[in-house]
Amino acid sequence: MVALDKKVPDFAAPATGGTFKLSAQRGHPVVLYFYPKDNTPGCTMEGAQFRDLHKQFAKAGAVIVGISRDSLKSHESFKAKMAFPFELVSDADEKLCSEFDVIKMKNMYGRKMRGIERSTFVIDAKGTLVREWRKVKVPGHAEAVLEAVRAL
Repeated sequence: MVALDKKVPDFAAPATGGTFKLSAQRGHPVVLYFYPKDNTPGCTMEGAQFRDLHKQFAKAGAVIVGISRDSLKSHESFKAKMAFPFELVSDADEKLCSEFDVIKMKNMYGRKMRGIERSTFVIDAKGTLVREWRKVKVPGHAEAVLEAVRAL
């Protein structure tokens, strides 16, 4: 499992726009935001906030990547519909979800089910995990992440 102030192991995963490889991002801070599901209200709002601040993240040198268990096909349509200027990674096998420990038991309408707990991680330009947010509440979250990136 990835821990704060530790190097994040390199990974490659299927993404919109081809395979996303963490090591290819060295020299740039990377924002990984894990979200439960494409085209749901909270996830749409969260993605839109990262989209709307994308130019400021880019100015700070940062790369944003959204990650969920949805298929690449689902990601492609979600990305196109929302005009996201960043890639979405498909983690259908839950490898990254396990690595970052974001799969939790959730209560949905009285039923227990496994799902992604909305979480965001900032990896610095050298590949070290420097910030994490768990149980994210969407309003204002993208701004808080941007401030953390700017402080690097």
